[in-house]
Amino acid sequence: KKGKVNESLIPFLRSMTNILLKAMLVISVLGMVGVEMTSFIAILGAAGLAIGLALQGTLQNFAGGVMILLFKPYEVGHFIEAQGYMGTVKEIQIFNTILLSPDNKKIVIPNSPLATQALTNFSAMPTRRIDFSFGIGYSDDIDAAKKILLKMAEKDERVLKGENPPAVMVESLGDSSVNLKLRTWVKSEDYWSLYTDTLEDVKKQFDAAKISIPFPQQDVHIQDRTAA
Repeated sequence: KKGKVNESLIPFLRSMTNILLKAMLVISVLGMVGVEMTSFIAILGAAGLAIGLALQGTLQNFAGGVMILLFKPYEVGHFIEAQGYMGTVKEIQIFNTILLSPDNKKIVIPNSPLATQALTNFSAMPTRRIDFSFGIGYSDDIDAAKKILLKMAEKDERVLKGENPPAVMVESLGDSSVNLKLRTWVKSEDYWSLYTDTLEDVKKQFDAAKISIPFPQQDVHIQDRTAA
């Protein structure tokens, strides 16, 4: 930590050093009690080969851990999705990666598939784009709705206004609504707070402006055939 080593390396190096020191301690003690080290090392090598063949999956996970630390598809503190799980990377160990889910569950994933298969890293890039979809009624004023959405985005300090300013466009003409898309760029750490706040604010702003948010409806016609 004093050397400002990458946080992802600390648990990996700690585990690796722990194993190596214990192995060195056993060899040193055997030498002190008179065991012939040349023969012992030969026996140890043969045993290591047999153990390696028996633990191929474990060795693949070890190799996966090395690849993760070398190529850095993710680091400690990143939020990722892989192998059907989502969570924040807590530790990268020599055989496994530890995630904490959003509801604080501990998830243990072997390193091998994380190093060789696809994963999504939500924290790798400093900025992310949010696409909102809002439906309004066909009788509502499209320009007024677009103005409300654009003004709301421009007013929010979390929305980035540089190279990619907020934009509003008609996304589609649905069965019961005109669907508008609000596109904004934010810092990755502001993604969820802006997302939830915007949904609530749009509902309040549309209500105040008397702009409807339609929901699917069906007209059911019942015919009386008893009179036939």
